Amino acid sequence: MSHARWKLARERAIAEGHVESPEVEAARTEIRLAFDLGQAVYDRRTELGISQAGLAERAGMTQPQVSKLELGGTVPTLPLLARLAKALDASLNIALDGDVSTVAFTPHAA
Repeated sequence: MSHARWKLARERAIAEGHVESPEVEAARTEIRLAFDLGQAVYDRRTELGISQAGLAERAGMTQPQVSKLELGGTVPTLPLLARLAKALDASLNIALDGDVSTVAFTPHAA
C-alpha cells in the first residue's frame, strides 16, 4: 500500500471513530520519525552532490547502511547522528513537540 493510500485509509478510519491502540500509534510515530530523518539525510546529501557511497565513507558506514537510513528503515544512535552531521558538514536539528516533529541539517557557514 502506498503512503498516500495508507494515509487516506487511516484518516477514513479515524473519521469513522476507529481508535488505534497506543502500541500502533507509537509504532507509527517511530516510523514517521525514521522517514523524516531519512529524508533529511537524502536532501542534504544530494544538496552536497555526494553519493551514498561517498557519505558512507565520510561517516564510517557502508553504502547499504546509508540506503537503509535514507529509506527510514533504521533508527540510528546518537553517535551515528553526530557522525552523519559531521559528514554532511551541517548541524542536525531535531524538534519534537507532541505529534509535531522536524528534522533538518543546517549547513555550516562557508
